[in-house]
Amino acid sequence: VLPPRLLLVLLLLAPTLPVPHNRGLIFNLDVGELCMQSAQCKSGCCHRHSGLSLARCAPKAAEFQDCSPKSLYGVYYKCPCESGLTCDVDKTIVGAITNSDFGSCKDPR
Repeated sequence: VLPPRLLLVLLLLAPTLPVPHNRGLIFNLDVGELCMQSAQCKSGCCHRHSGLSLARCAPKAAEFQDCSPKSLYGVYYKCPCESGLTCDVDKTIVGAITNSDFGSCKDPR
């Protein structure tokens, strides 16, 4: 049996001991989890359906799916393309400001 003082010290220190886990509360978020920036998501895309909806991590766009070019905002209405694909889009100044330049993912080869 542990002495009461030692038991109290162990109970107080338990929350401070590191617990290994694969994802964090702020970064390395899975698809479907709430986010504020794409850098937080494992997929690299923080997506929202409209200006009033909450943003959630989403998979990147596959070939022939709608996409957005990379943005400074970090939140997308259409996710950028998967690795190796390019977003074929006509960029405009207004679209860059409003995050509304949408295109289609294509294989550059």
